[in-house]
Amino acid sequence: MIRLRSLSTLTAVLLAAGSNLEAQTTAYVGGSIWDGTGASIIRNATMVVEDGRITAVSPSAEIPAGTEIVFLEGKVLIPGLINTHGHVSGLWAAEDVVDEQDRIRGDLELFAKYGVTTVNSLGDGLAVIEARKSSSPLDPRARLLSAGAVIAGNTPEAARNQAIANADAGVDWLKLRVDDNLGSSRKMPWDAVQAVMNVGNERGLQVATHLFYLEDAKRLIDMGTGMIAHSVRDTDVDQEFIDSLLESGICYVPTLTREVSTYIYGTRPGFFDDEFFTEYANESEIERLSEPAYMERTLASASGAAYRVALVQAMENMVILQDAGAPVTFGTDAGPAGRFPGYFEHMELALMVGGGLTPTQALLAATSVAASCLGLDDIGTLEPGKWADFIVLDEDPTRDITYTQLIDQVYVAGQPIRTKTEG
Repeated sequence: MIRLRSLSTLTAVLLAAGSNLEAQTTAYVGGSIWDGTGASIIRNATMVVEDGRITAVSPSAEIPAGTEIVFLEGKVLIPGLINTHGHVSGLWAAEDVVDEQDRIRGDLELFAKYGVTTVNSLGDGLAVIEARKSSSPLDPRARLLSAGAVIAGNTPEAARNQAIANADAGVDWLKLRVDDNLGSSRKMPWDAVQAVMNVGNERGLQVATHLFYLEDAKRLIDMGTGMIAHSVRDTDVDQEFIDSLLESGICYVPTLTREVSTYIYGTRPGFFDDEFFTEYANESEIERLSEPAYMERTLASASGAAYRVALVQAMENMVILQDAGAPVTFGTDAGPAGRFPGYFEHMELALMVGGGLTPTQALLAATSVAASCLGLDDIGTLEPGKWADFIVLDEDPTRDITYTQLIDQVYVAGQPIRTKTEG
């Protein structure tokens, strides 16, 4: 027979004749599906999942005998969010978790509970690479890519050796920084940057670059960077940059919440009282950020004030590039202290829309565009053959981007990660 399961919205009972065998597939029935391709929402849809992968998406999809049914009438399904620039280090796992690998898995579970089902960790230790190597596509947590440690050699030889060490360790990306931190430090020399680019070419690895200035961004594109991992924040992007970005096809990642994190804790932020935040938030980190002395330092910080101005520039450039047809994608830089994994991704979506993108443009940036940016062809959309990584929402986020926070359920490879009825 067909097995029935309703996690929150059972509105009918369906009985059907069929096999007596245990269900090998699950059908998610009755919800609306925004599949991440840019197509219109599919109403009253059925999505069939077998062994973690989607086999059918249609209002009239055939449900095989022996199928488990999940009724989702009134709900909206979207692909899981893909963070092209995050950080996974184990910082956010529960305090009683001691093992380093378990702590990294704890971070990935936290991301997943907020509907972030894939994270590209751009600049963390070798333990993250080991966690990625030992992972399975069916693991009940966010999928992981890793760049290993940020390459910071100040000579071509040092930079090349660091890049080779990361490549030998099995990274998915290389990561470097070309930034003077608002004039307070020295940028990585260009001959060292070129040495990293050379290793990337030799080893078939793309290089993600942290930057701030427009002229540096232009030069990095010419040198062959594979990702602009932060916004251009010093001035308006110009036609030369737009043309080079379009020609190269590389992704541009605004990371707006990175700027927010530099100044928001000058006072107690309102989201500290948001139930969507507090459900999984790290209480000790909230306490640290709420200390009067910390807030006073943040409020008086010259760099925080400068980055607040830079956020406005970042938003303006994001819209310019989106309107020009450049691949603006989704990343947050979440994971370090003060940048709460999972919640910051929903804040990023709201900032992207507040800056001028439509909800649909922001959602595409966080799903199919992000998957393409990372070279992943089996996630990012809800289509046959893809992994069943998806979020079940109470409302349609293409109408209001804050509806991504109305999470009823989250699935990775068809496995329930978060369900409202289960807490």
